Amino acid sequence: MANLLDEMDAPKMENGRDVQVIAKQIPVKVGFSSKVFEFFLWFPLIIPGIVFLCKKIEAKNYFRALEQRIQHAASQIDNYIEQRVIILKNCAAIVDKAVALDRDTYTAIAAYRSGARPTDDIDRIAMSEMLDKVGTNINVAVESYPELQAHKELQDAMQQNSYLQKEITAAREVYNDLVYTWNSAIFQWPTKMIVAAKAGYTSRIPFVASKSVKEEAKGVFF
Repeated sequence: MANLLDEMDAPKMENGRDVQVIAKQIPVKVGFSSKVFEFFLWFPLIIPGIVFLCKKIEAKNYFRALEQRIQHAASQIDNYIEQRVIILKNCAAIVDKAVALDRDTYTAIAAYRSGARPTDDIDRIAMSEMLDKVGTNINVAVESYPELQAHKELQDAMQQNSYLQKEITAAREVYNDLVYTWNSAIFQWPTKMIVAAKAGYTSRIPFVASKSVKEEAKGVFF
């Protein structure tokens, strides 16, 4: 049998393809066949039904524990984001003494500091994208004014911002690994999928790079 993917003769995609994460939560659903499956586990014998019931309880506990791990990973990202907000606020204050920053920069920072914090996957991604934009605005201002580049406090703050960006990236990896585990588990038929469907679970959206970061990555650096 020939290879399904033939690297020798199959059409090539020479222009490449940009990959995007689809921000859609897919609900878990089971059909009539799953109900029939459960029914026949109880009849004519009861033991298979009891065994499957125990497996469903185990699956339910698994999902609850996994959800707590996801929440913990998300809180780690939030903690780093909060620290980054403080650093960027200090940077903005220093830069603003030399050049008037875009008012949106302060508005965005103030919104987070006033308690407008992310509560779900999509909000957390949007908040991270906003902070990336704020950081870019500050970097542009610093590059335009050489005297700011020699400011010791600003240098320290920007270095801390760079460190926090790396920590957020690492925390995202942990979060996305758990999201992948969740998204895979909820569609594992029969036990986990049946439990997930009855609980009303949906797939989760992984953390993605912001649009500004993606555009910057396409640029020429040297």
